Amino acid sequence: MSGTARQHLTRRALLGAGTATAVLSVVGAGSAVAAGRTPKAAVRAGARARGYVFLDAAMDAYPEHGTTRLAQSYTDQAGLFSTAFTYDNALAVLAYLAQPGHAARARAMALGDALLYAQTHDPQHDDGRLRQAYNVGPYVYYDGSPQPDGFVRADGTVNIGTQFGFTGTAVGDMAWAGIALAALADRTGADRFLSSAVRIGEWVEANARTDQPLGGYKFGVDGSGAKLPYSATEHNIDLTALFGRLARLTGERVWLERRARAEAFVHRMWDATGGFFYTGTNDGVTVNTSPVPEDTQTWSYLTLRERRHAGSLDWACAHLRVTDTADRPNSTVPAGQSYEGVTFSSASLVADESAPIAPYQPRPDRNGVWFEGTAHLALALRERAQPGDARRAARLLDSLEQAQDRLGQGQTVGGRALPEGSGVVSASSPLDTGFGFGYYPYRHTGATAWYLMAIARANPLRGH
Repeated sequence: MSGTARQHLTRRALLGAGTATAVLSVVGAGSAVAAGRTPKAAVRAGARARGYVFLDAAMDAYPEHGTTRLAQSYTDQAGLFSTAFTYDNALAVLAYLAQPGHAARARAMALGDALLYAQTHDPQHDDGRLRQAYNVGPYVYYDGSPQPDGFVRADGTVNIGTQFGFTGTAVGDMAWAGIALAALADRTGADRFLSSAVRIGEWVEANARTDQPLGGYKFGVDGSGAKLPYSATEHNIDLTALFGRLARLTGERVWLERRARAEAFVHRMWDATGGFFYTGTNDGVTVNTSPVPEDTQTWSYLTLRERRHAGSLDWACAHLRVTDTADRPNSTVPAGQSYEGVTFSSASLVADESAPIAPYQPRPDRNGVWFEGTAHLALALRERAQPGDARRAARLLDSLEQAQDRLGQGQTVGGRALPEGSGVVSASSPLDTGFGFGYYPYRHTGATAWYLMAIARANPLRGH
């Protein structure tokens, strides 16, 4: 699995197994099987419950390493060991907040406190930053070197992801963590979460604001602290949502000015002729017109809810739609199965299927479904609610639930077997994003969290 690990170098109260098994015995192990004789609402409720079973398992994978913990992002088979991406954990917080009940809120608060702990116990910095990812359990790296610690090291510092180089700080990751912490503050009234979210916002303002012609905020810093030169539409969408939340929760007008700056950048990325948003800029002067990603189309609507730009969802439906079937040359979908949804970007559709995505990687399937993006789109369509949107969203949710039932079987987290039918894989088959990395059919905290928010109609980007 070392090849799988290498592809990511370029990217972007404990429950026991008995409890998870009991939940499955109630809701049913496979909604696809039950769908023929069970009302749709019951099938969907069972699928939702099994999504939370997976999040619980990812969060509780290393109980011997303490209760201050983050959730492992991918199953062990992905080759990233115990890596916990900040972005994925922010999504898990928001997904737990979308689930009624004290137990779900307690889990959301536990993850929020872990993000806060990471912010205040970084081994090198005390300026409010979070890293791209952390280690949350022990493993032996591919070169034979041991990584023996959990999320919190013996000296009290957090265990940053040095083995894979996940030590930089991206504005998008920071924004999502801030959104999650602000949502916790809103839900619980706990000042510590709001203070932590404000520190994130201040870090972004101090380290990423730019006065280049296209404006907005830049990408962040690498592991050495060097500022990265490009600006992403996605990140400025995230900041628009974060700064709006902070304005409402703090009552401070400065956050409205910062929100307006980020939003203005997003508007500059709009292509009125094509009806979509570009990905950003490499130099702050020229718009980067290719590839065109899915997330800028859906997150822009979820954040701004603008009629004049609502056609970005139609663009995603029309131009990024894919159906993955077992008879495709590079598909890993089992025989007799097919999945529909959207892919990552316009470049994914023209990827070279004769060559690996990256060294040591499999060849991509141009029709591989990106399930995280499929969930973004389902939620955005449900929220827009124009004629035909409900039907399209329902088909996407059906595909996500079939994927949870059938793909990624036999996978583990922290060496422990997952209950079957729990957790959504990141992609139906290996897919090339067009941005230097790929997605693969491994159960994923982020994809599962987005599915759960789509089911609940819980828009994480409209907290202002």
